[in-house]
Amino acid sequence: MGSLNTKIIFRFLGITAILNGLFMFLAFPFSVFHDEAAKWGILNAGFVTEIIGMLLFFFNKPKSTIIQKKEGYLIVTLGWLTLSFTGMLPYLFSETIPNVTDAFFETISGYSTTGSSILNDIEAMPKGILFWRSATHWIGGMGIIVLTIAILPLLGIGGMQLFMAEAPGPSADKLHPRITDTAKRLYLIYVILTLVQFLLLKVAGMTWFDAINHAMATMSTGGFSTKNSSVAFYNNMPFVQYIIIFFMLIAGSNFVLTYFALKGKFKKVFESEEFKYYFFGTLIVSAVIAFIIIFYQDPNLQTTIDHPMIYGKVESAIRHSLFMVLSVVTTTGFVSADFTMWHFFITGIFFALFFTGGSAGSTSGGIKIVRHIIMLKNSFLEFKKALHPNAIIPVRHDGKAVSHNIVFNILSFFIIYMLIFIMSSVILTLFGLDFMSALGAAASSLGNIGPAIGSVSPVNSFAHLSDAAKWFCSFLMLIGRLELFTVLILFTPFFWRKN
Repeated sequence: MGSLNTKIIFRFLGITAILNGLFMFLAFPFSVFHDEAAKWGILNAGFVTEIIGMLLFFFNKPKSTIIQKKEGYLIVTLGWLTLSFTGMLPYLFSETIPNVTDAFFETISGYSTTGSSILNDIEAMPKGILFWRSATHWIGGMGIIVLTIAILPLLGIGGMQLFMAEAPGPSADKLHPRITDTAKRLYLIYVILTLVQFLLLKVAGMTWFDAINHAMATMSTGGFSTKNSSVAFYNNMPFVQYIIIFFMLIAGSNFVLTYFALKGKFKKVFESEEFKYYFFGTLIVSAVIAFIIIFYQDPNLQTTIDHPMIYGKVESAIRHSLFMVLSVVTTTGFVSADFTMWHFFITGIFFALFFTGGSAGSTSGGIKIVRHIIMLKNSFLEFKKALHPNAIIPVRHDGKAVSHNIVFNILSFFIIYMLIFIMSSVILTLFGLDFMSALGAAASSLGNIGPAIGSVSPVNSFAHLSDAAKWFCSFLMLIGRLELFTVLILFTPFFWRKN
């Protein structure tokens, strides 16, 4: 592989900034409607971002429009950093978050769909800023990279290398042979589901503003809410929470399966091993937690469960357990109840769920369920091979043999993921967090989850972290969202070596 095509990299970053600026302009009318002083900060941020994007785009005309793997990895990583550094401008220019560290943390938490926040009084924020905050989720959810792939052919640029670097999960299933058509179909599904959820939430009793913000945060598995108490604000409106539960379930599923479901091919959905583990696993864990809440919960239950009557208590326990399990598994991060106030055993279950993640090909973060399935199958095969050392038994997933390369890749991913988690937990204690909080912040940031344990529990913000801890958590959010290898490969000497 020859030298890097830097012009194509900068040109792509220009496109990313231009699109980001256009989304900022969408937040401007919300501020104008509510006559907020923040409107000029949002507008100016949009103009500055557009200027940056246009300068990068027009002054970097490449001789070759071919994107190699090296350029793909750089474009994706630098693209997310471009989003984050320009995306924090509305906060800074409006002076709603005047501190650069806090503004960057809130922004990358949005784009990485983590949902951790440094805001202690969300409801005091201007509406235009709250919309922009939710929009960062929505942009990051499917990945603005994928959106840009859909328009790259207009510029004479192929996008396959970018899709492989950006696509969530260990594989990038395609709906159509042409990568651009795949991107368009994925985004069409994403937009339609967001609009449907918005309408349902409005009908269920949310204001139109809260409905659009929560719809964007749900489909992106982000978790930013417009309320200080998150979705717990709607504990007296169960239908609202059931709608969010349903769409969290969809958002955490492989979008290819969602496409098949919309086409009426439900058999394909339930033929998927990963979906069956995801769907039934969620139901089983939720049932266990609901059982513990109903029969073994201490009096603190009344702080999070809203109906004292036995029938209401059962329904409420089922709803909250299902809501919080899906919120953590899909890495959405919405909060209907503080699970750390439930039984200690339940807190342990939720901490274990921090390391699951949703389906590959979804907007969720984390390790992903398919990786766990393949690792478990490979482990059982090792037992068989111990008894029959000469047997050739492949790992099978969905009835197909999984190549050794993919198995080794998944094992490497898991080992690196856990090593980063352990080292990050120790490093965060150096930055002033107690051990329990350090474990929670590391697992939450790396898995793009949001609520954690300790001083960063579901009812607390990350505002009390030191600046160093916030920058470190921001780095964990980035590498977690881009599946480790995409970012970490940039730190290897052989990546920069000319072949």
